[in-house]
Amino acid sequence: MNDFVIVTDSSCDLTAEMARDLELTVLPLSFNLAEKEYRNYLDGRELSFQEFYRCIRAGESCTTSAVNVEAFSGAMEPILQSGKDVLCIAFSSGLSNTCNAAQMACKELAAKYPERRVYAVDTLCASLGQGLLIYHAVQQKRGGKNIDEVRDWLEENKLHLCHWFTVEDLNHLKRGGRISATTALIGTMLNIKPVLHVDDEGHLVNVGKARGRRASLTALIDHMEETAIDPASQVVFISHGDSQEDADYVAEQVKSRFGVKTVVTNYVGPVIGAHSGPGTIALFFLGTHR
Repeated sequence: MNDFVIVTDSSCDLTAEMARDLELTVLPLSFNLAEKEYRNYLDGRELSFQEFYRCIRAGESCTTSAVNVEAFSGAMEPILQSGKDVLCIAFSSGLSNTCNAAQMACKELAAKYPERRVYAVDTLCASLGQGLLIYHAVQQKRGGKNIDEVRDWLEENKLHLCHWFTVEDLNHLKRGGRISATTALIGTMLNIKPVLHVDDEGHLVNVGKARGRRASLTALIDHMEETAIDPASQVVFISHGDSQEDADYVAEQVKSRFGVKTVVTNYVGPVIGAHSGPGTIALFFLGTHR
């Protein structure tokens, strides 16, 4: 019986409209900005994405918090009590404790409700990479696959979900410990932009650099050309740190170079944007490998 609910967290960076259409239950992570705590809802109801990035550009510091075990249990238990199973698709364990909390909640609930199936999948994904993996999982579900089959599909395909991104301001990566202060200073002086991806362990990895913004955006598209599986038939996702014009440029290039028909763009949410900063551009697609 194909009767299960997909639960995830707000690091998926899907639009609120897409989350409703995909029939997801989405738990918000939290962030603390200017000594006030907010929850990262997909619709930005507590703080708009535009206002968040305005504050970051103004120099406000931001810290983030994972979803805890109790929040996952509180969201999933009513679903199990209603007679449905739960498939939780969580933010990369390489970047957050959110997945660990989801797995602990599932283990406790599986013992409490042995007649139900309750699974947690570590996506090893972030932002709209996580969102794109969830999108494909929903298509699998709507195609008639049961919860075990969808879970197995996720485990078999998550390392084909490619994440390529670049940032505008190196100082955000410096604060997060991704690059050294010296690298940030020299890179800023020389207008060097890093090209990064999320690796097979779900960590952010700096894999290259480009001279100037446009070159860094082109590098993302070049990486897609190298590994994308039948790109013309794919749905491609792009997330941005309040940089819609650059996201639109990448979208148009992806369409013209590869014949992609559907490209979805949305903000990098505050939880990830606190670490990547304004101007981040990230490109997500299915490839032969990450």
